[in-house]
Amino acid sequence: MYLSLIISILFNCMRLALSAIDDDCPSLANGDNLSQTQLLDRLTHGCRYDRLERPVTYTEDGARLPVDVYMRAYIYFVQNLEAHDLQFKIFALLQMRYLDPRLNFRHVAPKRLQPILGEQQLRDNIWLPHIFLANERDSSILGTKEKDILTSISPDGTVIVSSRIKATLYCWLNLKKFPFDEQYCSTVLESWMYNTSELVLHWEQRRPITYDPALHLTEFLLQRSWSNETVINADLSDLRHGAFAGNYSSLSFTVHLTRVVGFYLMDYFLPSMLIVAISWVSFWLQADQAPPRITLGTSTMLTFITLASAQGKTLPKVSYIKVSEVWFLGCTIFIFGSMLEFAFVNTIWRRKRNVPVRKLNSRHILKSTLSPHLLRRRSHARSRSFSGILRQMENSSLGGNQPFNNYLTVNLPITTITEGQVMNQNSDRKRKGSLDMLSSGTTNRRLDVNFVESALGAAASTATASVSNAVSMDLPDFSSNNNLLGEEFSHEEQIASTGWTTLTPQEIAIWIDNRARFMFPLAFLAFNVFFWSFVYCI
Repeated sequence: MYLSLIISILFNCMRLALSAIDDDCPSLANGDNLSQTQLLDRLTHGCRYDRLERPVTYTEDGARLPVDVYMRAYIYFVQNLEAHDLQFKIFALLQMRYLDPRLNFRHVAPKRLQPILGEQQLRDNIWLPHIFLANERDSSILGTKEKDILTSISPDGTVIVSSRIKATLYCWLNLKKFPFDEQYCSTVLESWMYNTSELVLHWEQRRPITYDPALHLTEFLLQRSWSNETVINADLSDLRHGAFAGNYSSLSFTVHLTRVVGFYLMDYFLPSMLIVAISWVSFWLQADQAPPRITLGTSTMLTFITLASAQGKTLPKVSYIKVSEVWFLGCTIFIFGSMLEFAFVNTIWRRKRNVPVRKLNSRHILKSTLSPHLLRRRSHARSRSFSGILRQMENSSLGGNQPFNNYLTVNLPITTITEGQVMNQNSDRKRKGSLDMLSSGTTNRRLDVNFVESALGAAASTATASVSNAVSMDLPDFSSNNNLLGEEFSHEEQIASTGWTTLTPQEIAIWIDNRARFMFPLAFLAFNVFFWSFVYCI
C-alpha cells in the first residue's frame, strides 16, 4: 500500500516537471494553426533566441561568418544647404536587410507563405544591427508615438527593417566660387558595435539610392549622386566607435549640388553693374561742379557697400577669398576711381597758369599736367648757367677788378598796325600772314643779349658782343594766358609752327573727362570678361 502511494507521487512529480519544461520552451509543432503573434512568440522565446547575440553562420570549415547587412535609401526631401551653419537636412526612408536563420519558419509552418509584419513590438523582440549616421548633428525617427518603423520577417528568416528618419547632417562647403559654387554633401552610415569580422555593410545591387520624383530644391539643382562602400580604421585617437579599436564597415552616398544663380544675378550682380554705371555720370558734369559730383560719388559708394554687406551676412566667415568678394572689390575700385578722377580734374580746373605741351597726345598732356613747372625750372637753370659764363668772360676780359654797368636787351619783332589797316580782312589771309611771321622771325624768338658798358673801352665791348652773339636760348613764352599766337590758331597749327602749344587748365580738365567717359566703361568691360571667364571656364 505504501509502495503504490510512493509510485503515484513520483509519477505526478514527473508529469509536473514535464509540463513545466513544456511551459518554459513552447513547442513549434502545428505552426500553421498558430496566429502570427503566437508564432513569433515561440520563435523568439528565450530558450531558442537571444536578441543580444547576432545571427551566426558557419563555413564548411566551421569558421564564423560576419553578418551581411544590405542597405537602401529613399530620399523624400532635401532642405537647402545652410551656409552659415555648414549643414543640410534630409528626410529619408532607410531600409536594411539581413538574414537571421533563427527566425526561419518555413519548416515549422510550411503553409504560411506571407511574411510576418509588425512595428515597434516586433522590432523589440529581435536582434537588430546598430547602424548610425557618422556625420549627423541631429536625427530622429519620424512618426507618432509608435514611430514609423516597419519590420518584416520572411519565411526563410530574412529580416527587413524600414524606418523614416529626419537628420541634420554636417557638410563642409567650399565657397571659393560663391555664388557659382558646386557642393558635394555626403551621408555616411557606419556600424557602431560590430567590426568587419562580425558585420559588413553593403549597398543593394539594384537602385541603392532613389529620390522622390517631386523632390525640388529652391536654391540648388541636384545634378547626380553616387554611393560608396569603405572600411573605417578606428584607433584610440578616434573615439567615434567608443573605446574599441578596429576596422568598421561604412557606407556613404554623395549628392552633387549646383547653386542656382538667378537670384544672385537679379539681386546682386545686375544692380551692382548699374550702380557702377551711375557713378560714371559725373564725367558728364563740369569739373567745377563739386557738390553734385561729390554727392553722386558718395551715394553710389554707400549704396553698393549696403548691397554687398546684406549679401555677405548669410555666409560664414571663411579665411579664403570668395568670387563674390572679388566682384565687390572690383566694383568698389571703379566707383572709388570715379571719385578720384573728379578730385584730379577739379584740382586742375582751379589752376591759374596755362600748361605748355609739345604734342596733343595722352602722354605729353599728362606729363605736362603732372609737372607744369618742369619747363620753367629747366629754363631757370639755363639762365643761371648763361649768367655764370658771362661773369667768367667779363672777369677775364676786364681783369676782374673794374666795375661796369650791364643791361639785358631783348630784341623782339614789333608789329605796327597803321591807322588805315582793315580789321575785318579775310581770316585765312590773316592766319597765313601770321604764320609766315612766326616762321620767319618769331618761330624761335631768339634772345639777343647785348651788354652795354658805360665805363669800359672798346676791347671790353668787343668781347662782350662776341659772347652775346655766341650764346642764345630758345624759350617759348607760355607762362601767361595771352601768348603770341593768339586764340585764332588751333593747337595743331601752333605745334606745326613753333613746336609748342598751350592748354588752359579748363581744356585739360575737359580733355580728361572726355577720356574717362570711354576708359572707365572699357576697363569695366575688360574686368567683366576676365571675371566671367574665370567663373565659367576655370
